[in-house]
Amino acid sequence: MANTDKIPAEGFGRVGVLYGGRSAEREVSLMSGEGVHRALREAGVDAHLFDTGTHGLPELAAAGFDRVFIALHGRWGEDGCIQGALELLGIPYTGSGVAACALAMDKVMTKRVWLEQGLSTPRFAVLRPGVDMTAAATEIGLPLIIKPSHEGSTLGLTKVFSACSVTGAYEAAARFDDDVLAEAYIAGRELTIAVLGEGRQARALPVIEITAPDGNYDFEHKYYTDDTRYECPADLPAALTERIQALSVAAYRAVGCEGWGRVDIMLDDEYTPYLLEVNTSPGMTSHSLVPMAAQAAGMSYAELCVAILATARCKLRGAAAE
Repeated sequence: MANTDKIPAEGFGRVGVLYGGRSAEREVSLMSGEGVHRALREAGVDAHLFDTGTHGLPELAAAGFDRVFIALHGRWGEDGCIQGALELLGIPYTGSGVAACALAMDKVMTKRVWLEQGLSTPRFAVLRPGVDMTAAATEIGLPLIIKPSHEGSTLGLTKVFSACSVTGAYEAAARFDDDVLAEAYIAGRELTIAVLGEGRQARALPVIEITAPDGNYDFEHKYYTDDTRYECPADLPAALTERIQALSVAAYRAVGCEGWGRVDIMLDDEYTPYLLEVNTSPGMTSHSLVPMAAQAAGMSYAELCVAILATARCKLRGAAAE
């Protein structure tokens, strides 16, 4: 993690906070960006909001940003697209590079990478038109989770308890994505772990346990209600906590993540952790989890934003240096 004590606020230059965008998660991104912008300004950073949903690349190139904080979620912001544009423009940016973002955005490919690395993740199948969905559900086993492969914030996600419900759940997910993931449902405790840094310097923050009403951690319970309970640090044995944090860092590294991210895990009743996904541009709203973990580690929201901003750089070999 960067040592922000050596970087005065004016040392960042003119900073753009990229937010909004055009994805299904635009509303959340607006909240994240506004929070980051406010925190950076309060820290003395010359920060400016830039909505990629209403302003194009020529305007981004002309804005004169010395570096940008990416507070975009979902497609065109978290999938490598904006990262590639920033590489071409030579503007240092926060978070992971093009390849890692594209990979992490694809839940199916992420799971394949994890399996190749020997990391635990639930059984799964890819649903597309022409696939025998009942057979796929039977092979995975019920209940199961059906969700779009390239969306976040639980958009289009359905928990399925019977084979006859698979087609309807598929159609709900297919409204967001051509590729739909059917995944074995892991009964147990829902955990999330923020990771900061890259390579061997990557470290996990305290583990958070999420307890949502009826186990339904949906869009509303993530961002708008106070009904969901969070325990940070999670009440887990020390050895298990270390194991989960190590798994999270391994999953983050396997995808090639940099800067910061968040890994989601289910812990079953036998204390076996299963990787669900990795987020390369997590939420930064008042209900978001990375700021909560940072606070438990003794870092304020503003300090977290400045620390992430300090890691901004171009990632591609031969790209313009900051």
